[in-house]
Amino acid sequence: MAPGRREALILGAVGLAAAAAGAVVGALGLQVRSGAAGLLGARFADLEGRPRRLVEWQGRGLLCNFWATWCAPCRDEIPLLVAAKQHLDVNSFEIVGIGIDQADKIIEFVKIYKVNYPILIGGATAIELMRALGNRQGGLPFTVLLDPGGALVERWLGALTHTDLERVLAVKMPRSASKKP
Repeated sequence: MAPGRREALILGAVGLAAAAAGAVVGALGLQVRSGAAGLLGARFADLEGRPRRLVEWQGRGLLCNFWATWCAPCRDEIPLLVAAKQHLDVNSFEIVGIGIDQADKIIEFVKIYKVNYPILIGGATAIELMRALGNRQGGLPFTVLLDPGGALVERWLGALTHTDLERVLAVKMPRSASKKP
């Protein structure tokens, strides 16, 4: 006997709910395997000592840059990120730095380089997160790009170039990520 209209609607609704749940679970599974979920959930202190988590910026594209004050390629890369931040729509894209050093050294560095994006203080947790994100050597700088849903889009070991950053802003992220001049 064929199901009635009511039963067919109920079965269809159950099927749609199952498909939606599968999509969410699948996306979460990709985040876990890529290390993105661990990164989004990790707790770091900001420059004022307040605990912060990268999940606060979820819903926007996120360029997360691991760096250290003593790292020469990091010191070369930071001005590029500072310049890029001036052209970003913070409602759709954010840069967040995770400094792997002592808080007082990071605070002094941020003042000297006039860093205009959020900086968090990393420690051993940050090094383990870098490894979980695919940076097995623990080299710096190391940068990951997360899409607005928190999925890992791309990762770089070594300093980003101007071309890398332009490509990310133009292709990988929504058009609204860059402010129009």
